[in-house]
Formats: sequence, structure tokens, C-alpha cells
Amino acid sequence: MVSVPGGPTLIGKHVLLGVTGSIACYKAVSLLRALVREGAQVDVAMTQAAAKFVTPLTFEVLSGRHVAMDLFEAHQEMKHLTLPERADVMVVAPATANFLAKAALGLADDVLTTMLLAAACPVIVAPAMDGGMWTHTAVVEHVQALRRRGVTVLDPEEGSLASGRVGQGRLAEEVRILDAIEAALLPRRDWTGQRVLISAGPTQEPIDPVRYISNRSSGKMGYALAEAARARGAAVVLVTGPTALTPPSGVEVVPVETAEEMSKALTVRLSWSTVVIMSAAVADFRPKHPAVQKWKKHEFKNPALDLEPTGDILTDLSSRRSGQLLVGFAAETGDLVRHAKQKLRTKAVDLIVANDVTSPGAGFGSDQNAATLIDGDGTISEFTLRPKRRLADDILDAALRLLRTPARKPVTAED
Repeated sequence: MVSVPGGPTLIGKHVLLGVTGSIACYKAVSLLRALVREGAQVDVAMTQAAAKFVTPLTFEVLSGRHVAMDLFEAHQEMKHLTLPERADVMVVAPATANFLAKAALGLADDVLTTMLLAAACPVIVAPAMDGGMWTHTAVVEHVQALRRRGVTVLDPEEGSLASGRVGQGRLAEEVRILDAIEAALLPRRDWTGQRVLISAGPTQEPIDPVRYISNRSSGKMGYALAEAARARGAAVVLVTGPTALTPPSGVEVVPVETAEEMSKALTVRLSWSTVVIMSAAVADFRPKHPAVQKWKKHEFKNPALDLEPTGDILTDLSSRRSGQLLVGFAAETGDLVRHAKQKLRTKAVDLIVANDVTSPGAGFGSDQNAATLIDGDGTISEFTLRPKRRLADDILDAALRLLRTPARKPVTAED
């Protein structure tokens, strides 16, 4: 969360913090302290299981308020209704798989799930669970149901888990949760009127009906950009190669597989757009003669692929545009600024987002990224490692400054 100079950002805001029975409960204590530091009034509701990890007294001392735990005790003061009605935002962190299931089904058998049904404010859920649970079919369906209802569900992060496994299940970093709270309470609508066309993910170029050439792109950066642009008021179309990601709500999604399909999907929508953000990692080569039938291993002693280059989508879009702001990406493994500047010139784009995919903690598949932004005037902006959703807002900020440059005369939705 970026604090406003001169003071805390959440003065006068009321946050209802729900805590469920996860080993990550101790992180909710730090989150509570951060919210109080930002000036928020925080009420805490805990499940019985959560109290097995952290005592209610800890939250009471730090919040200065009684912790709601017992549904029947809370019922006497109607806290299961008054607290969510008064809240500006409800945050459940950590949220277990059990809580996600009850929330998705609308069950209300404890004080926290009852409050969830009574809440009319924005709801943010930050799950935490052990390896393999997050991708279980039941959990995936519950998360999708919540997101369809407008609940912000933050994907957990990958890393070492309490069980000793390594996988996706760690509670989202505190800064991600705080950024989501700030976005819900202090929404920016500075992209209202813009129509943003975004590409994301890899492409897959078929070798035969089974095999293909692709790359390591997860699509996370492009999806974060789509989510951020939509949250800030833009109309968004996301042209995406194959990924395992859940599409952001309120965004038109156009699935494609090959570079040629992506090129066609972007070209046909170019005239609609006012801004194009080309964050996809398009394959540079494709098999010249893909096989109609699956290659059999025993039939080839020394198999070889006859490759040909795919089309240069970014250059083609640049040549076709009629006033749109064009943002390109450069995934590099060294000499970052030199390569990025060269791409900025040769592709004739307005802004290049360059990142070193070999940098520890960043790059393909990571929930975080670091980037160097270079615009047509040669201005260089460095952004250190941060959540991709936060970096998406940084990129949009830079693009918005270019859109507002009088000399550019940008195309807008009203034109």
C-alpha cells in the first residue's frame, strides 16, 4: 500500500477482519497492526478453529475491540448484523478451504459465515491451505462461484508450506492484501472512457496433434493488467493464449492458441481500442509443416523440425494503429536497457516494459515481478520486485501519463 504523503490512508474507514483456522493465523496479527497504523477502525471475527492458533486476546489488545467468536453471544448484541452493516470492507485472511466451501454454498453456521451473508460492502478473501488443495476441483469451483458474485479472492502464493511441501497455498503477502483493501476503499476511476486491448499468456504452435512449441509464460502479468484496468474504469478485452488462470470479472476474454490466431484477434479489435498492451509471450517460430497425425517415435531415427518465423504482431499493430497508445513488453536475459530501447525504436511503440526473466523471484510463473519502463522520450523508470497486480497499476500509471500528454492527442472513447 502506498501511503498518501502527510498521513495514513484509511482514516475513518471501518474494516471487518475475519480470521479462520489456518497456520497462517499469525499473519493476520500483522495485517491488523498495519490496518490500525493506516488509521482504520478494525473489528475482528474469529472461528473457533482460529482461536486454536492465536488467542482472541491478541486481536482484542491490538484492535482495542472485543473479538466476535460465538454466534449466540454475538446474537445478543446483534453483532452478526451490526458489524458487517457498519463495515466499509470485509476481509477474511487467512481463509481456509472449509471457509471457502461454506461461503460459496451460503452456509452460516458460525459468526463469521453469518456476517458474510449480512455484508453489503466489498468482500476480500485471502485463502491459505496446504499443497494440492488450492487446485482441487471442489476448491476451484468454490472460488469461481465467489468471484462470480463479486468477491475478490486473492490467489495464494507459491512457496514452502507448513507441511514441508512446496506448492501454491501460502497466504498472499501483506502488501497484496493491503493493496486490495485500498483498491476497494479508495477506488481510482482514472481509466474511465478508455478501451484497453490486452494480450496475455503464451502461444502454442503445433508440431502434430499432440505436441507443440511454446514458452514458459503463465499469463499472470497480462491478467493482472486486465484486472487493474477494469478496476480503474476501462472497458477491457483480454486476448489470451492457453493458461490455467481464472479470467478477471467484467473483462471480455478471447481465447486463442497460435500466434496467427492471436494476431487476427488483436487486429480485428484494434480499431475499437484506445490503448493496446501487448504483454503476451508470442512464440517466435512455428513448425513449417505440422503433421496431421501424431509422430511415432520409432518412425524417426533423427527427427528434425523445419521451422519458420511467426508474424511480428507488435510491429504489425504499430503500423496499423490510428492514434492508439501502444505498450510493448520485452522479456530479456541480459543487457536489459539496451535491448528494451532497441525494441522501442524498431517496433515503434510508446512504452516498453522490460524485465529480466532470470531475476530471482521474478519472471515467468511468479506472482511477483520487477520491471524497467522506457517511453519514447527516453525516460526510464525502475520498479523493484513487487506483486504483479501492483506492478500492473504502475504500468497503467505510466501509460496514463502518456495518454494525458497534450502533444500525443490520444484517441478516447468519446472520439
